[in-house]
Amino acid sequence: MRKAYRVKTEQDFQKVFQKGKSFANRKFVVYVLQKDQPHFRVGLSVGKKVGNAVKRNEIKRKIRASLTDMQPRIKPTLDFIVIARPSVSNCSSQEVYSNLEHVLKLAKIIN
Repeated sequence: MRKAYRVKTEQDFQKVFQKGKSFANRKFVVYVLQKDQPHFRVGLSVGKKVGNAVKRNEIKRKIRASLTDMQPRIKPTLDFIVIARPSVSNCSSQEVYSNLEHVLKLAKIIN
């Protein structure tokens, strides 16, 4: 995913947390904020409870790969943050994809 598609700064994260709405399932929490922009932006957060640095980076790679597959279906005018819960640490790529798709449908980010 290109840098233009990422929520990077602490201020942007805080805006989405404070003004956005949250949706969750057993594996992920998603915060969504409506914005006026030509494409969506996404931020990822995987805490230390999930595992060591290697495991956290592996999960982030799986999330990014899933989002890349879903990219044409994602609404362009949104900023959203995906937070991985500790139970995601034992999931395969397919399980990450299906759980992420489920929570994004709940948040109405994808159809």
